Amino acid sequence: MLAEIEKSLIKTYRKELWSKFVSAVVKYKLISEFDKIAVCISGGKDSFLLAKLMQELKKHNKINFELVFLVINPGYSEQNRQVILDNAKKLGVDIKIFDVNYFEHVASVENGSPCYLCARIRRGVLYSHARELGCNKIALGHHFDDVVETTLLSMLYNGQLKTMMPKLHSQNYEGLELIRPMYYIREKDIIRWASKFNLQFINCACPLYIKRNLNKENESKRYEMKQLINSLENMNNKFVDNIFTSLKNINLNTVIGYEKNGVKHNFLDEY
Repeated sequence: MLAEIEKSLIKTYRKELWSKFVSAVVKYKLISEFDKIAVCISGGKDSFLLAKLMQELKKHNKINFELVFLVINPGYSEQNRQVILDNAKKLGVDIKIFDVNYFEHVASVENGSPCYLCARIRRGVLYSHARELGCNKIALGHHFDDVVETTLLSMLYNGQLKTMMPKLHSQNYEGLELIRPMYYIREKDIIRWASKFNLQFINCACPLYIKRNLNKENESKRYEMKQLINSLENMNNKFVDNIFTSLKNINLNTVIGYEKNGVKHNFLDEY
């Protein structure tokens, strides 16, 4: 089963997964000689696919780099924790689990967004453990759809044109860099890959939403963006690709204002 799963990445799903993965790694220079990369495993389909792609790259690439697979356990139920362990064994991923129960702390916060706070704490814990292990890079499983969703969220809810970058330096942990090797991969292709092998992963395991008997997917703004993307693709299958492409083709001569390094600029400055 494992051999078949690994073979599918470079054979069956070569165009949809492997080629796009390698293209992003090369295009954005995500991996260098002697890197030690912490691959963050959340337990979902995206992060486990990332782990397998990184393993295959190390196996077939001439660049010498090291991988560590980290699982930050924020307080998963024993059932969800076991699902992660079982999938790691099934997929041949040697994970290191760090049990850091911050779900309870997040759930006790009455004001603000619990998801935002959870993400910030998680990121800090991840960076801290990655540095302790001597890693200089952290790889996350964000994909093409995440990039477009983030762009639309920023535009529609914050009035800004911002998106996820393929890589960026940590502002709080000097010497650490975050990379997103699945930048070009579509979520629908990840789902097809997982479905082919009947792989079952955890989704959001936040006890706050379970306690309140809520469906996070249907209540989140990101879910709204997924629905919007589906609507756009139903109208024209090139619309979503064009949103992504537009992020690489911004003409500063035709925008009213922009910000760089904390300094705001206006077209009137050079008019």
